[in-house]
Amino acid sequence: MNEFNEYVYEVFSAAGDIVIKPMMGGYLVYLNGKLIGDICGNELFLKRTPTSDRLLVDSELRYPYEGSKTLMHVFDRFEDKALVTELLHGMYTELPEKKPKKLKKKDK
Repeated sequence: MNEFNEYVYEVFSAAGDIVIKPMMGGYLVYLNGKLIGDICGNELFLKRTPTSDRLLVDSELRYPYEGSKTLMHVFDRFEDKALVTELLHGMYTELPEKKPKKLKKKDK
């Protein structure tokens, strides 16, 4: 994991269990098992929820990679621990539960 990923992990860990997984040249960021965003090229992108729209109102909406959905480009909010905690807790409650994997015919 690079220095930026370690920094995001350290700051976000105050809000819960953070996992950062490599995926297609970037990284996926999970909070307590829910996908909350991406790290691409040392830039953080978070999913849009009512909480992220409210707390990150001045964040630019961008595509982290070709073919992706627009996400919120987050850059300088990490020093405000209360904001980070409120943001992540709100996003977690607003994001849908992970769908269970479908069993393959041979697994049934």
